[in-house]
Amino acid sequence: MKRFTVISLFSGAGGLDLGFVQSGLFSIIFANDILLSAMQTYSRNLGLKLSACNSRKSEVQIGTALTCGIEHVDFEPLKNRETDVIIGGPPCQDFSIVRGPKWEGVEVKRGRLYAHFVRALAVLQPKAFLFENVPGLVSANKGLAYKIILEDFSHLNLRWDDVRKVIGTSDFSKPAESYEIIFSNIMDFSQFGVPQKRKRLIIVGIRRDLVKSEDNRTRRIKNIFLKVLNNSEGLFNKYPLTPIETFEGRRLDELNEVYREIVKKWDGIWLEVNTEEAMRWKTKIWDKLTFNIINDYLIANDIKPSSKEELEEAINQHEEVLKELGYYRVPILSLKPADGTNEIPNEDPAVVERMKRIPFDENHEFTRGTKWEVEGRNISLVYRRLHPLKPAYTVAAYGGGGTHGYHYDRSRTTLTLRERARLQTFPDTFLFSGSKTQIRAQIGEAVPPFVAKKFAHALAEVLSELEE
Repeated sequence: MKRFTVISLFSGAGGLDLGFVQSGLFSIIFANDILLSAMQTYSRNLGLKLSACNSRKSEVQIGTALTCGIEHVDFEPLKNRETDVIIGGPPCQDFSIVRGPKWEGVEVKRGRLYAHFVRALAVLQPKAFLFENVPGLVSANKGLAYKIILEDFSHLNLRWDDVRKVIGTSDFSKPAESYEIIFSNIMDFSQFGVPQKRKRLIIVGIRRDLVKSEDNRTRRIKNIFLKVLNNSEGLFNKYPLTPIETFEGRRLDELNEVYREIVKKWDGIWLEVNTEEAMRWKTKIWDKLTFNIINDYLIANDIKPSSKEELEEAINQHEEVLKELGYYRVPILSLKPADGTNEIPNEDPAVVERMKRIPFDENHEFTRGTKWEVEGRNISLVYRRLHPLKPAYTVAAYGGGGTHGYHYDRSRTTLTLRERARLQTFPDTFLFSGSKTQIRAQIGEAVPPFVAKKFAHALAEVLSELEE
């Protein structure tokens, strides 16, 4: 299978791009993001030459990672070069509602950043695109933003003039070819082997002239994409990969003693906290623990194995993923990466004491009514510990105190940046650039490379079919 070319927009640190490269089927020829630290990380790991805006318009240059606002990126130099794929995800808050003076009717205004993604499609006319965003975009503005996005892609030949007005560009005056949407869905990446509950909207389109508006061919292309994607799920939809496996680098059945030691540290926590909530936790959670890692994994995830063989196959698939990620037999605490991302953060003593009273899978509410209570917080993410045997909650890019993510071990508090990176399936060899806050954002905003690789394989199959 040939290697296809990719242009990446809103690239961040390159999680999505890394997955495409790891597939061995794609080459990134240009990447762009406005944040210098993210582009430094990108260049450091993906090999593109770091460059920056040098004028009001910066021409795209092959082989560069350009630090620049997308409004200043000039795509014209690549207009006559065949581009296979454009990938990226504009900021999710890029749409707004505008109502009439009498609050009659609703119009959703396209955001400028999103409009520049459409501009790239209109000017470069790639064979395909992959657009990713937060799932909330589907319901935002009563679903109107999502509807407009799909219509812009599907009717780009008609919508381009409207989009062009948003950004005031004179680029590409003739009508652009539209795109056939072959996939649009909210995906939970834990179903593909990512050890984290992370949902994202993925939209994939193929340039319509390539399918020649033939219903049968379009249907076949969609089926090819779905078949490859579904085959990559394995048993993870039922048996998710866990943080303890990800951090320890071993499969579940090799971690029974480690798990037992970790969980036993919480013995008697209900007496220390001494609240009704703590006593409910004892009855609901503690009293049901068997301290056998396989049994407790099945209980925690409400799994009823169809057979002993199915469970064994699921655990074997966990091992395969750990090996593919390079984590197998490599406990995370043994790592000392050059970027300093595995340094355990120093914590305020008050936070340390509070976290000693918040057991795995619980948050700040567990200390409500005690001296460790956090006042004025009602967000479930705040001071929430991971469960060792359930997929992690979504790794956050931003947020103040209590939103950094907390380890399931009672002797630990905040996750290291490298632990967050493993939950996002970055290789341990992937080194970040920037301050700790900047690196946290780079990790939290990324598409997990492991699942990006699955989409890359599916898209490559489609592109290969189109060339036959």
